[in-house]
Amino acid sequence: MPFVRISLRKDQSLETKNAISESIHKSLISQFHIPLDDYIQVIEELEQYQIKYPKSYLGIPHTDDIVFIQITAGAGRTAEQKSLLYTEIAQRISSATTIKPDDIIIILVENNGSENWSFGQGKQFTTQIL
Repeated sequence: MPFVRISLRKDQSLETKNAISESIHKSLISQFHIPLDDYIQVIEELEQYQIKYPKSYLGIPHTDDIVFIQITAGAGRTAEQKSLLYTEIAQRISSATTIKPDDIIIILVENNGSENWSFGQGKQFTTQIL
C-alpha cells in the first residue's frame, strides 16, 4: 500500500496534475504490482517561493517545473524493481505532460510494513503489505 505525496507548483494545470497522479499510479501497478484500487495520493500545491531546489544537482539541470514525488511503501522490493519504477514514472510523466525527466525527483521511503499503517478507525493494519 504505497502512499504518494506529489509536491509541485500551484499554477500547474489540473490536467498536468491529474496526468502526474495517473502516471505514478500506473507505474506502481506495473512495477510494484499493487492492486488497482490501492490509489492513495496527496497532491500538494505550492507557491513558487515555497519550492527550493538547485538549478543543477549531480549534473542534472532543474527548472521551475520541478516535481517532487515521495512514495512511502513497505520494504521488500529489490533495487532493480525500484529502478524500473523510477524510470517508468519519469517516462510516463514526460510523455503525458511537458515536464522533462530532469525535473522529476522521486524519493522512496520504506517502512517495515503493516504495523506502520492505519487505514481508519484508529486501528493498526495487521496484514503484511508492501
